[in-house]
Amino acid sequence: MSLVRRLDSIDARILLALDEDPRATVLGLSRQLNLARGTVQSHLERLEADGILHRFSRRLAPAALGFTVSAFVMIEITQGKQEDTLNRLRDTPEVLEVHGITGDGDLMCRVVARDADDLYRVGQELLSIPGVVRTRTSLAMRELVPYRVDPLLTDLAT
Repeated sequence: MSLVRRLDSIDARILLALDEDPRATVLGLSRQLNLARGTVQSHLERLEADGILHRFSRRLAPAALGFTVSAFVMIEITQGKQEDTLNRLRDTPEVLEVHGITGDGDLMCRVVARDADDLYRVGQELLSIPGVVRTRTSLAMRELVPYRVDPLLTDLAT
């Protein structure tokens, strides 16, 4: 994802405060961070407009929804079929992320399933997508370092 602008230290401080308390109000943030209310408001508006603040659902753990199995699927696709394939992947609820990659495959997907049988079903569904030539699935045994950007924000905030 290419951002229109780089975050500054005020953005980082606001995002770190929101990470601690996602329900914080503009007024609460301005008091906590010792910033003018208008400053906080304008930064939040820019963060939203630039697509930096994401939907709340991105913070949910799939296991809380019954999807306790997580896997990474490398997909090799027919050249020229990427957009059609991506549209079908977007329509597959168990596909959480898709990244274009270099190396042996074309796409790397993070998928979830309810159990091993459900993962098999998801894998078969991915294979049935027109343009998919081959898949390779690796089961995630345990998340050792969760997705995070707070160390980067902390560096920027100081």
